[in-house]
Amino acid sequence: MSFLDLDRNATTPPYPAVVECVARHLRDTPGNPGSRHAAGRRARRVLEDARESLADGLGAEPEEIVFTSGGTEAANLALAGLIRGPRLGEEAADSGPTTVLVTPGEHPAVAAPLAAGAAAGRWRVRRWPLDENGLLKGDELENPPPGLRLVSLIHAHNETGAILDVAPVLVRCNRLGVPSHLDATQAVGKLPWAFRSLGATAASLGAHKFRGPRGIGALLIRSGAKLAPSLHGGHQEGGRRPGTEPVALAAGMALALELRMKELDDWTTHTTALRDRLEAALRRDCSAVIHAAGAPRLPNTASVAFPGCGGEELLVALDLAGVGASLGSACASGSSEPSPVLIAMGLPPELLNSSLRFSLLGEEPPEQIDEAAARIAACVKRVQEPCEPRHTPKIG
Repeated sequence: MSFLDLDRNATTPPYPAVVECVARHLRDTPGNPGSRHAAGRRARRVLEDARESLADGLGAEPEEIVFTSGGTEAANLALAGLIRGPRLGEEAADSGPTTVLVTPGEHPAVAAPLAAGAAAGRWRVRRWPLDENGLLKGDELENPPPGLRLVSLIHAHNETGAILDVAPVLVRCNRLGVPSHLDATQAVGKLPWAFRSLGATAASLGAHKFRGPRGIGALLIRSGAKLAPSLHGGHQEGGRRPGTEPVALAAGMALALELRMKELDDWTTHTTALRDRLEAALRRDCSAVIHAAGAPRLPNTASVAFPGCGGEELLVALDLAGVGASLGSACASGSSEPSPVLIAMGLPPELLNSSLRFSLLGEEPPEQIDEAAARIAACVKRVQEPCEPRHTPKIG
């Protein structure tokens, strides 16, 4: 039985050409890009070519790109480097509290550092309400909270696929003089996306979400914005992220984005049709409930509830049936708590506890989607069936 992987928001396999590109530079470009000899200069040229290619694909300037180890490090760097305000134990009554305004259900790359900062008393976290489709509700910036130092928004949600209308919020942030951060990890490579046009102060992303290599990502930081480094060492990346740059991975990341953007229109059309095909089959055969169905969504993402099933039990059954799915973010897979974003959307417990995420690569043939839907329906039926009562034999 073949394994049908419907957990592609967790990671994607790199393009074959990306694998070859990374291998070639590991072999042929071994110099340190900080060295001033010929081998170092060759490595520097590859690194800066990759930076320029990424800038072109992301609608940014080359100097606005900081290479990181992935989206998680990029988000942490943005949060720690952009937040300004009093720290625990400082007497700064005149400046008030340090407040961060965020969307509910953030990826752990954002939620965890914010929770750590709040627990240490360094800042307060306020969450922007969501409607039943996972979209921003109301205007939290009409009366900004005291001491607002940062607004962090998830552009496209990794669980529901809902695409937030972030542009008006970013315009308001700029008018207020408040720094902004976009978690663009699921948006880049799946949507038309341009950093400078959006107007964010910073944005984080990871290469392996759009068929690039694992172990590399980027923080985009607007020219002129001040970013306090989290690490200290060498002069690399303009002093914003010290450490020897991974030249081969940077080249692979740039190639992956170039390849994805060339196929984006066709990929979007094909992948949306596959997602809709899967959802229609699950509605028909499982009485499934599709979350965020009224919102603009990523083409490849379906968040689905199966009333009468436990999500954990169904996930195990699907794995045994050869179908990959998830309860939510892979980075939060150890949590048994209901999804924070689904809670923020106001879903009842029977939907909260029976929800799974399916995410597509976009290259699956339609018959594979049909097979996956059939396996899912069979698993749902088994999980929903009540256990047969055991007959205890009479003694004597």
